[in-house]
Amino acid sequence: MNRHAAVAILISVMFLGAGEASPDREDGFGLSVVIDGKVRQEFVHRGTTYVEARNGVDYVLRLSNTTGRRIAVALSVDGLNTIDARHGEARRAAKWVIGPWETVEIAGWQVSGTEARRFYFTSERDSYGALLGETDNLGVIEAVVFREKARVIPVIGRDMRVKEDRRADGAEARESSQPPAPMPSLGSTAKPQELAATGIGDRVDHPVEWMSLELEERPASVVRIRYEFRPQLERLGVLPPREACPELDRRERAHGFDSRFCPDPGR
Repeated sequence: MNRHAAVAILISVMFLGAGEASPDREDGFGLSVVIDGKVRQEFVHRGTTYVEARNGVDYVLRLSNTTGRRIAVALSVDGLNTIDARHGEARRAAKWVIGPWETVEIAGWQVSGTEARRFYFTSERDSYGALLGETDNLGVIEAVVFREKARVIPVIGRDMRVKEDRRADGAEARESSQPPAPMPSLGSTAKPQELAATGIGDRVDHPVEWMSLELEERPASVVRIRYEFRPQLERLGVLPPREACPELDRRERAHGFDSRFCPDPGR
């Protein structure tokens, strides 16, 4: 069953998705790029995590919380907050709230209290960032995770000890039977010189609510994913070249000595 959960610290409500979960991390938080319901393979190269972008194709960001506490996630695409498109400090940013042991899917830019517009891979020139005049951070997805503060409740006893109550108080999740809209599978060819960015696509129903949540001061996790089209990943050395080059293959078979004497063109 799909549900909508409240969000934190000037934070909007999120769509709770089912399906394949994000890869588990030691800190209990997962971030994945999903196309057509499948998690995109990640490649780690020189300390950076990459995924291959597919030109013109919609994608979803899947967030998972495998802990027993609510978390609030400042989620940005191309340096822009997915809730209000602002660029700034994660601590003060609007955030998505994920309940304990929940997985959510964010399909696009939140443009109102009821609608989002889909993420899709495109060129820098056609990106949402270019439309807003914000092009310094294209090609990066980042999630900064804050835990909800644990409530401390005094327990009456001989030693007057204090125990933590980690149960999430406050607004309850509202149920909704509205399914996510299907993602079209579009062309995936990018010109070799094009660099990947994210556009603002079709509208999708995505109701949200606002709430306040008391968070820990320091982030519990920061996850960053870089995305590029295949030609750029090949140039960076993240992926091997996909297409063979007959000319280079021919040159690789070359050798230095064969006949005994040089041929005489005049005879």
